[in-house]
Amino acid sequence: MIRQAKPDDALALAGFAVKLWKGHSVTEMANMFETLLSGDNAACFIQYVDGKAVGFAQCQLRNDYVEGTSSSPVGYLEGIFIEEAYRNRGYARELLRACETWAKEKHCTEFASDCDLDNADSLRFHMAMGFEEVNRIICFRKEL
Repeated sequence: MIRQAKPDDALALAGFAVKLWKGHSVTEMANMFETLLSGDNAACFIQYVDGKAVGFAQCQLRNDYVEGTSSSPVGYLEGIFIEEAYRNRGYARELLRACETWAKEKHCTEFASDCDLDNADSLRFHMAMGFEEVNRIICFRKEL
């Protein structure tokens, strides 16, 4: 079962998010999700198995340029995570479908995502889900 998250689900989402995005605290992520879910331009979905939350997906509308797209806004998969013991059962696919449906309801005609160059698991997932690779980049920064 998949349910769209509400602001009061922020702590549960944060528990998953810190496993996906290292270097953040649960408190920091919970605050971010609470704010994010209070608006209308983002959604999170929680996957349940036998009443237990086992993963989540976060999607948003992006109005800025999204690599490889030609419309605006674009639905964007910001992150997706399934607990390891529940992987390879189609749950991530179901979460992605919920995000895509949400984006269509927001009048998006394109849906995009990204992953780090060295994240082979994410690349395989995206390709299996019908995404097409449109570009590879390496980003740089320096102190001023």
